[in-house]
Amino acid sequence: MTFEEFGLSEDVMRGLDAMNFKEATPVQEQTIPVILQKRDLIACAQTGTGKTAAYILPLLNLLTEKQGDGDRVRAVIVAPTRELAQQIDMQFEGFSYFLPISTVVVSGGGDGASWDQQKRGLTMGADIIIATPGRLISHLNISNIDFSGVECFILDEADRMLDMGFYDDIMKIGKKLPENRQTVMFSATMPPKIRQLAKNIMNEPVEVNVAISKPNEAIDQSAYVCYESQKMGIVDWLFKEPTGTKTIVFSSSKQKVKELAFSLKRKKYKVEAMHSDLEQSERESVMLDFKNNKIDILVATDVISRGIDIDQIGLVINYDVPHDPEDYIHRIGRTARANADGTAITFVSEKEQGKFHRIELFLGYDIPKRELPEGLGDAPIYSPKQGRGGQRNRGGKRGGTGAKNYGKGGKRKPKKNNRGSQSTEISRKPERHHGRSKSSGKQSGGVEQ
Repeated sequence: MTFEEFGLSEDVMRGLDAMNFKEATPVQEQTIPVILQKRDLIACAQTGTGKTAAYILPLLNLLTEKQGDGDRVRAVIVAPTRELAQQIDMQFEGFSYFLPISTVVVSGGGDGASWDQQKRGLTMGADIIIATPGRLISHLNISNIDFSGVECFILDEADRMLDMGFYDDIMKIGKKLPENRQTVMFSATMPPKIRQLAKNIMNEPVEVNVAISKPNEAIDQSAYVCYESQKMGIVDWLFKEPTGTKTIVFSSSKQKVKELAFSLKRKKYKVEAMHSDLEQSERESVMLDFKNNKIDILVATDVISRGIDIDQIGLVINYDVPHDPEDYIHRIGRTARANADGTAITFVSEKEQGKFHRIELFLGYDIPKRELPEGLGDAPIYSPKQGRGGQRNRGGKRGGTGAKNYGKGGKRKPKKNNRGSQSTEISRKPERHHGRSKSSGKQSGGVEQ
């Protein structure tokens, strides 16, 4: 489906044309018509599917259908982290390039000047506020903010906000907004607490499910079954030749992230670490260097596993097996974005086989196992059901009984699973569209489609 079929305004369409956006993704195809009808919406969509554009485009269209009074906030978007809030703001810059729309990011991590700037945006009536829950609550407690003009309330990555303990904050924010507003919620998963939140803040929402928590099929998944002591040797083998792409290496602990980054720096790789011990300014500097190709490898905790959209990440390495399947989905979702291909490799030590098997059960297929590189010795047998992960595989390097063999570049895509998408009460209004943003007047580069 092309964007021209949605009936978006001429100026929104101009921005889309400028950024060469032509075809809508499935989540955009199913949600944009609902939002344009001013219906409440709860959408479940995996990362990298274009969900941000799915609400930005119709929101811009609705805000430009009629003029605001100039001194009241018209839309509030709440996101779990400062990084995601800033990314959403950048995408508004691109899509609203030809529109007189202003945005303000309200988030923590800055100094007194940033607080004052945020307060001015809230009290003087920026069109769109993009906020983290805690900082917005702080402003609501101190400043006299008029939210009576808010027409749309959007929650992005709602499941993660609830996981972070923001349920009460979201409810407080919702109570400050007009009852007759439109409410839109995007979430990667749909647990009971999300449905409870929807029941409390939404009015007969349309529900859309697209590719529910399954990896993008463009991601080539595989694993090395190995001993913990062999993991760094695999990293050295993977990076012995330039990969020609950006790489994220995920680990589950801050200490291991620091140690890995230090070890790779000693080997002269262009690498930096990303974890929660860094100051906000340090995190932003690292992310900017990664986006601008000053570093090739980012070693990170799950602090960036969700909601960060960076172009040209071709490889994700799970140095540790994630704690649960959802974390795995979000980690590998950093690659193969915007119709690109990508590779995700997981290192599975003998103690992590049970966790990895749970991920395979969740996905509904076995993730292919690669041969260990020459010189690293034997691998453990992959037998999580029997609890024999510590046994050596006498056959040599293969990572488990019945596993497929892969040589150096050997890759095999997993079996496709049936991910039918479903939607309820959706009536499409075909027509057309375009986009950019006015808060800074600059055109945004890497916009997630």
